[in-house]
Amino acid sequence: MITNTRRAPRLQVPDLVQVRDQMTGTQIGRLGNISESGMLLITSVPMQEDALYQLQFPIPDGRGGHLQIDAGVHLLWCEPTHAPEQSWAGFRFLTLDKAHRERLAQWIEGSIPAT
Repeated sequence: MITNTRRAPRLQVPDLVQVRDQMTGTQIGRLGNISESGMLLITSVPMQEDALYQLQFPIPDGRGGHLQIDAGVHLLWCEPTHAPEQSWAGFRFLTLDKAHRERLAQWIEGSIPAT
């Protein structure tokens, strides 16, 4: 049995949520999972470990639309997947607007199945 020792629950993102690098305007990948403290991306571009990025991605706004989340992140680790030219990348949030953080928490809490 695997015990999850993370501080914040993680949501396995059920939909295709594209993530964009705000500095370059490039789509860099898609969300794999997300928590209030960080996220896992499946990247399609090379990433620099221990680097800082400014990323943007949409989440449901709770009213049938989407809210663009702007997040300053730190890339903690990156490793290749089994698919060609793709990697897993683990980020922690450094800067996240208070309203965005609250909506993100609501989305995660409302989407994680009860155990």
